[in-house]
Amino acid sequence: MHAQIAIALLLALASTTLTNVAYLREHDAAAALPALSLRRPLHSAQALLTDRSWLVGFALESGGFALESGGFALYVAALALAPLTLVQSVSAGGIGILAFASARLSRRRLGRHEQAGVFVSMLGLLALAVSLAGGSGEGTGGSTVEILLWLAATAGAAVVALALGRRFGALSVAEGVAGGLLFSIGDISVKVATQGGARAAFAIGVIAGYSLGTAFLQLGYQKGGALTVAGLAMLLTNALPIAAGTVVLGEPVPSGTFGGIRVVAFAAVTLGAILLARPDPAPGNVEGTA
Repeated sequence: MHAQIAIALLLALASTTLTNVAYLREHDAAAALPALSLRRPLHSAQALLTDRSWLVGFALESGGFALESGGFALYVAALALAPLTLVQSVSAGGIGILAFASARLSRRRLGRHEQAGVFVSMLGLLALAVSLAGGSGEGTGGSTVEILLWLAATAGAAVVALALGRRFGALSVAEGVAGGLLFSIGDISVKVATQGGARAAFAIGVIAGYSLGTAFLQLGYQKGGALTVAGLAMLLTNALPIAAGTVVLGEPVPSGTFGGIRVVAFAAVTLGAILLARPDPAPGNVEGTA
């Protein structure tokens, strides 16, 4: 691995830490604001952008501070030089950071479902990273048509998740899922856009994915807890680009033991997401009452 990529991955880990602190700041700020709505985007944007606490959280997440800005810049550089699966695996510990910070800041203990969801999710994401040892080549770059179909299917899944959330009264969970799906569109689009040429047009997917993902995350924060909403988003943001790297970007599929580890890893990530979507309604559980 080139030293340049190693530095990028280390700064990406620092970026992950700051991003998770940012999620908590954004959650607390958004939960205290009047109801946000995509039907009134300008009014909702004004409410967020005029709230100092939310702006601090967003600055941490998007790169307003020097370290985060450098981390994102090197993250893009790493995607230009390394497989998508390898770069995404650096965020494997993000869900644990979020859980620890959430519990410390709210001065509470995580519920059993939350503890189990975080533990299983981290094992799954760690296993995904381990499985990369069996297949982490750069790949073929993939077919543009297949990449577009993947992104369209991901956007469609976000729409379905929102519809199901409204139908079954779990809109905060659905908005966390939709946010993660849309963030994954942004991540995959970054990788494709850095290939240059006509694929630079995928910058549209970068802007749309990150903008809509951020919007749905804020809506979810007003209805649910940071660990549930942001945790679900994070799981999908990490796992889907790894899957896309294998399915549509032509990155090598591990065989034998590593292939089995990858299958188990995706199963664990899915189970962890289900557990995080069902936090314990314990007394004093701030995550369930925000």
